[in-house]
Amino acid sequence: MSAPRVVALGGGHGLSASLQALRHITEAITAVVTVADDGGSSGRLRQDFDILPPGDLRMALAALCEDTVWGHQWSGVLQHRFGGDGHLAGHALGNLLIVALWDLLPGQEVRGLDMVGRLLNTRGRVLPMSQVPLDIEATVTMDGLAAPGGEGAGGTITVRGQSQVAKHPGQVTSVRLLPESPPACPEAVESIKLADVVVLGPGSWFTSVMPHLLVPDLLQALRDTPAQRVLTLNVSLTDDEDSGYTVADHVNAVAAHAPGLSFDHVIADPGVVRSEAEHQALAEAVERVGGELVLTAVAKLGRPGLHDTLRLAAAYRDVMSGVVS
Repeated sequence: MSAPRVVALGGGHGLSASLQALRHITEAITAVVTVADDGGSSGRLRQDFDILPPGDLRMALAALCEDTVWGHQWSGVLQHRFGGDGHLAGHALGNLLIVALWDLLPGQEVRGLDMVGRLLNTRGRVLPMSQVPLDIEATVTMDGLAAPGGEGAGGTITVRGQSQVAKHPGQVTSVRLLPESPPACPEAVESIKLADVVVLGPGSWFTSVMPHLLVPDLLQALRDTPAQRVLTLNVSLTDDEDSGYTVADHVNAVAAHAPGLSFDHVIADPGVVRSEAEHQALAEAVERVGGELVLTAVAKLGRPGLHDTLRLAAAYRDVMSGVVS
């Protein structure tokens, strides 16, 4: 049996969870990472150097570090964040390492990430979804809520910036990227074309998962790939940007933003399907995207909102069985 070639798309902690789960199944992993972060260390570096935000790329590299003393040590180094109140305060060392390589290799972001991967002896490859930094803009329905800053309640407003969309009150109804129709990273497109399995999600739905579907060449590659497509839903609906949404709404949002894209399997934890009506709505939403609903426990016990990577690995193994022989 040969290991399946898997491409995982997302960002932040959600992508890190799926990568750690996939490592139990294969080492032929490519992470395609969102590049719209504008907060924290990534936002500061992006503003100072006009570069891709490195934070989510760093987290993906750390998740793919080899399972050895060397790998664990370098993962810790990459994730180390400086304290204090000086110029380095809040910066992750891995972010600075990535930016240093990009400074030495102008215009060669993928090569720089590959060099970090070789240093860490990662089990897989990390790629940006685009080689230009992006902004997220969302339409948010307030439904009687007052926006921060005292704007009037009700109606819809436009919110710009990943960090603002992620924490804004109200319900996100649609998202878009700025600039519109950005170029995809060619290596990311090629990896999707050659994949046996493509996994989208989990993660912050409108700021880490959905942006991949708004890059035209990535979306077309996802539509055209012969790979099995798997959508992984979140195990919590308590984040600000999930306000008012059910898991069925998440599937419907994917369908609305990416018409013509179908999935073979949609993985959901029973804990976020809180009633028979929600189960029926989810089943209907999954059917609309052409998939099979896989309702299985993938949440970490006693840790609300987190995926258990072993449980998630088992779910992935079940849906991937028979993909490669």
